[in-house]
Amino acid sequence: MQLKPLAHKSMAPSTMKITCFIEYKIDPFKLEQFAQYAENWSDIIPAYGGELLGYFLPHEGTNDTAYGLISFDSLAHYERYRDKLKTEAAGKANFQLAKQGEFILSEKRSFLKPIAKTYQRAAETKL
Repeated sequence: MQLKPLAHKSMAPSTMKITCFIEYKIDPFKLEQFAQYAENWSDIIPAYGGELLGYFLPHEGTNDTAYGLISFDSLAHYERYRDKLKTEAAGKANFQLAKQGEFILSEKRSFLKPIAKTYQRAAETKL
């Protein structure tokens, strides 16, 4: 396979987003509680300005790691969103649920940007 040189294509402004990739260490005996926490965000995150890509529970393999992916137009938009989460009733209530349930042991966040040519490529064949 011969590698092609990088094409310097820019994504359209409407698709140039950053994605907050959240890795959670969770109590594997409290998966249902984490699932409820994640489902609660499904209404809150879009209402507060985030584009929710999804939350993911362990299925096979490691049983104590879950993920959340949320996209924003910029880091400034993310900061405004975080301020809302901390001050609005629904966001505060969901944080309180996690605190009381003690199902999240730790979390870390990374901010990622897509490589245009690799972003959202659909399968070309069914297996």
